[in-house]
Amino acid sequence: MAEARVVLIRHGETEWNREGRIQGYHADSPLTASGHAQALLLAECLASEPFDTLHSSDAGRTRQTAAPICAATGLEVVYDATLRERNYGLFEGRTYREVEREYPEAFQKFRTRDPYYVPPNGESAVQFRDRVVAALERIAEGAAGGVAVITHGGVLGMMYRHVTGTPLDSKRSYSLHNASINRFLYSDKRWLLEIWGDIAHLPADSTDSIDKF
Repeated sequence: MAEARVVLIRHGETEWNREGRIQGYHADSPLTASGHAQALLLAECLASEPFDTLHSSDAGRTRQTAAPICAATGLEVVYDATLRERNYGLFEGRTYREVEREYPEAFQKFRTRDPYYVPPNGESAVQFRDRVVAALERIAEGAAGGVAVITHGGVLGMMYRHVTGTPLDSKRSYSLHNASINRFLYSDKRWLLEIWGDIAHLPADSTDSIDKF
């Protein structure tokens, strides 16, 4: 099988990123003015790269980020619900402090980082990992060369853990910046992380994910 170069891109900054709210699989918020500017800078940075396909989560925040990249590259976007953020169920739309106040028992279980714990009406870290890895391997195996994927911080983090062998129950030790570029090589059903957390195309440090669990 030919090698596929897969570039994972986190969406631009959203209103809820600024407010520290959990977005997740269902809940969404629009890009801020800074988020729109980040998307334009991403488009400028990626315009000359030899991508064969452009994929994106179908969430509103990733659609807004993908739009200028689509225009700059001339590629049509393939929207895919399997590239959405983790389903946090009843936690979505709330800050972690609000979750702790409204669902104290569920929050304490969540904080243990048990990979099999399912938030109310949500999905476990293991379920999320299986969904994300399957989706990205399907995309990589169908790619002729380079592929760009606009997605979410949790998806990026799950791929970082999967490729580097970082346990699902360990505390996060890597960045998840808005509008970051993260480069992987997929060959012979194996992943290699080449570049992580590239934000050199941005004028200043972008917002990191609030999820420190």
